Amino acid sequence: MLVKEMMRTPVTVIPVGTTIGEADQLLLSRGFRHLPVVDQGRLVGILTDRDIRFVTSSLCQTPRNAGDPVSLAMSAHPLTADPLDPVEDAARIMRENKIGCLPVLDGGELVGILTGMDLLDALMTLTGVTKPSSRLEVALMDQPGELARLTAFLASRHVNIHSILTYPIPDGTVRTVLRVNSSQIRPLAEELRLAEFTVLWPVPKGAQLHPTSKPWQP
Repeated sequence: MLVKEMMRTPVTVIPVGTTIGEADQLLLSRGFRHLPVVDQGRLVGILTDRDIRFVTSSLCQTPRNAGDPVSLAMSAHPLTADPLDPVEDAARIMRENKIGCLPVLDGGELVGILTGMDLLDALMTLTGVTKPSSRLEVALMDQPGELARLTAFLASRHVNIHSILTYPIPDGTVRTVLRVNSSQIRPLAEELRLAEFTVLWPVPKGAQLHPTSKPWQP
């Protein structure tokens, strides 16, 4: 999945000469949290609702007022994304830098904006929860052929897979989370256990999850 598939467009922007008060009113009226700031069409900063709250508070060394330009409150030289960037790379950049959005530039032109909510939408799409499906989680050995063995087993039962997510854990196994088109997920899980797969979800009826080994719930 690429950034261009999840970004919001067109983008509401404000000129660099906009006052803090005007920007605050726009954020409130539109329900936004981020506003790209442009100077003659060129992206020069990002203004957030948190920026406004900070610069107009006593916590700011040089407090600003509603009549000051947003250039005194915005974050200059913001990090950006390209429309063809993988969405997971954009998520990594946002998480590592603790920022809530990425303006999207195509050849220097602002064409979109990607926010944390857009990343949640992407996660829902990638995990398949937006389609009618059931959740299955299996622990596989971290070695070639294990995932193929699992998918072959499901194919032999005419079970279609909507999505697969995997992540390694320290015990040497790979947690494999699938969304499948079976409504009979518990009988399917029992068949997998009989075939010597380690099924983590759904748990057998009456079983208790180990407090330190909770399966991940997308």
